[in-house]
Amino acid sequence: MSGALSSASPNRVRILLVADTHLGFDLPFRPRVERRRRGHDFFANFERALEPALRGEVDLVVHGGDLFYRSKAPPALVELVLAPLVKVADRGTPVFLVPGNHERSRIPLHLWTSHPGLHLFSEPMTSICSPPTASIALSGFPFARRVREKFGDLLRRTGHYEASADVHLLCMHQTVEGAQVGPSDFTFRAGPDVVPGSQIPGSFAAALCGHIHRSQVLTHDLRGRPLAAPVVYPGAVERTSFAERLEPKHYVRMDIVPLGQGQARVADLVFVPLPARPMVALEVQLDGHTPESLSRRLREQLSALDPDAIVKVRLRGDVSGDARSFVTAGRLRGLAPPTMNVSLVLDRRRAGRYSGRARDAGGRPDRRTDRAGTE
Repeated sequence: MSGALSSASPNRVRILLVADTHLGFDLPFRPRVERRRRGHDFFANFERALEPALRGEVDLVVHGGDLFYRSKAPPALVELVLAPLVKVADRGTPVFLVPGNHERSRIPLHLWTSHPGLHLFSEPMTSICSPPTASIALSGFPFARRVREKFGDLLRRTGHYEASADVHLLCMHQTVEGAQVGPSDFTFRAGPDVVPGSQIPGSFAAALCGHIHRSQVLTHDLRGRPLAAPVVYPGAVERTSFAERLEPKHYVRMDIVPLGQGQARVADLVFVPLPARPMVALEVQLDGHTPESLSRRLREQLSALDPDAIVKVRLRGDVSGDARSFVTAGRLRGLAPPTMNVSLVLDRRRAGRYSGRARDAGGRPDRRTDRAGTE
């Protein structure tokens, strides 16, 4: 389901879909440690994804959720995040935002959120816009926990059945059965937070989704039966965890063709690649090393890697010896190129109070290291 995107025409709607930008991640306004911050990478890819909209090449923009990395964003961050979206809306291209789980199902309010070109799915609702090509009804709702038992009611509350338009789209931040994540291709099959694909009505031309960080399109259920509407995940704009280290990152551009009587189909869908920094897991054996020999070994291993890499160093062996006490996040930063991000992990079996948890470059526990790619 990919191909060359067409130029604007009377029978095509051009859509840009982006999701899981997690803006504000690793971007403190008063950093306690001077080091490279990954937050700038997320902002850069977010702005890259919006470039076609700023050039007037799409009719609308949908953000599939987790615009922010957390719900309590400082006002300065809210201003930075919304500014690129307001630029798009100012040129007359409507922007639709789905609150995700990181926003705790609500976008932080700001003066700009009242912009007539920004549309927030702050509750189940359907919004209709009419670009020159066709009328579009976008139905959506904020992220919902235990969505399996609520999905039918949430759909009903959007009022999508009553909406009259040439194209109908469903916008949400949820896991749909069949979605895959992680290096082992874990497949979501059932559970209270998984939407059965068969429950997505065929009245929608597509379901535009966030929450799953791997780029993918779902077209069949787990028994191989075709879905009534394709489910499109653009994926996250950058790698948020080592579970995503092998995954390319994208945003989506798609063309939808109205067929008449409120029906439409996806004509073109392209995953547009975004630059993603390499991730490397580095194992270091402590046994037999003095602090001096360990320092040399670490420097050699780090210098052999891409200087732009995000590196997780896992220490194995005797974690109580002199070599272990020598290795800290601060020393790792000193051994690595300044362009790298380095985190520290101890062997879970030997680390005792450290419990194998990654530590960020400031030495604090890093809870983001091993997410499965569904945040």
